[in-house]
Amino acid sequence: MKPVKVGLLGIGTVGSGTYKVLTRNREEISRRTGCDIRLHVVADKDTARANSVTGGKVKVVDDARQVVADPEVDVVVELIGGYTIAKELMLAAIASGKHVITANKALLAVHGNEIFAAARAKGVIVAFEAAVGGGIPIIKSLREGLTANRIEWIAGIINGTSNFILSEMRDKGAAFADVLKEAQRMGYAEADPTFDIEGVDAAHKLSIMAAIGFGIPVQFEKAHVEGISKLAQQDIRYAEELGYRIKLLGIAKRKAAGFELRVHPTLIPSRQLIANVEGVMNAIQVKGDAVGQTLYYGAGAGSEPTASAVVADLVDVARMLNADPEHRVPYLAFQPDRLSDVPILPMGEVETSYYLRLRVADKAGVLADITRIFADEAISIEALVQKEAPAGEQHVDIILLTHQTQEKKIDAAIARIEALPVVSGQITRLRMEGLQ
Repeated sequence: MKPVKVGLLGIGTVGSGTYKVLTRNREEISRRTGCDIRLHVVADKDTARANSVTGGKVKVVDDARQVVADPEVDVVVELIGGYTIAKELMLAAIASGKHVITANKALLAVHGNEIFAAARAKGVIVAFEAAVGGGIPIIKSLREGLTANRIEWIAGIINGTSNFILSEMRDKGAAFADVLKEAQRMGYAEADPTFDIEGVDAAHKLSIMAAIGFGIPVQFEKAHVEGISKLAQQDIRYAEELGYRIKLLGIAKRKAAGFELRVHPTLIPSRQLIANVEGVMNAIQVKGDAVGQTLYYGAGAGSEPTASAVVADLVDVARMLNADPEHRVPYLAFQPDRLSDVPILPMGEVETSYYLRLRVADKAGVLADITRIFADEAISIEALVQKEAPAGEQHVDIILLTHQTQEKKIDAAIARIEALPVVSGQITRLRMEGLQ
């Protein structure tokens, strides 16, 4: 077979890792694919950096459009990121008949349906293993390895920055703001960490996994998204005392009336393997009707871990270059004309268990008033703990754990309880998942 020539857009952290992996493992990769995969040209505005990484062994240009227009390039690897120029370049590459590999989860989450439609019309491949979970092969597992299964749910720690912050808050008893500064100092968090700490990055990844797992269009705009920036140290401590750990989870579930698609801080029983994933590591748990639960763990980011996924996609593309487009694995695992139109459920219809922390006056009758409201709303209480009031304090913390109920019922109960004169401030509400 003739060599597969690759055009690389961006040679930053992941791009440089991709060059190193391709170069170091060239013989191994060639043995797997039956052909040589060659980096033909690199586009980066910092041409000096690009030449430094490649040692001058690869053609370097400062305009990505030159790569897209190069007739010798078979595959374009987009590692620029963002929604604008990356989308323009990807669609231009597809229009010119080139296959595309990307690590851009934000672009696929927002514009994936348009991109896949364009690629299908041209008969080219769009591969994106590196967009979710870094080096964890979760896309291939969902799309191919679990194809015999009806996926029931997916739950994942899919943002290393937030997981590092929560791990440090639990281990060191530190406040969120202090740990965030430490994460920025160590390079785990960006100067503007909004996408990571507010759950947006995790929601991008979850919407892609849900589309593949359930056979639905990518619907990031319908995901419920909450981050960890308002999480208090005492809730992490109380959760630990009750046998739980708090993780930022992306959760997608199949229900009779539709699909749940949500990202939020979640209490998980500490005995669960996923509850013990610490630091910047990622883990994704998938429940299939035939296989049961499976767990995928590894580095969710980083130069060579993510490059591992990029190069794996290159190998797949090289193997399928001459395959009939109608017989390739579909982008979202299901045939495009067979995607489901079952809706994403509004958050009020979601059913789960809840952790509630209330600050109440330390006097008789308070618990009776609160439990009466729960009874009125048909919410069953699993556990209730009243913390001891510090010396001189007139208010105490009450922790309530509920059995499964609809979110709209919890909303109604919280509104009524907060209106009680014996309740001080707002109630803290966190969701719980047993992952059984």
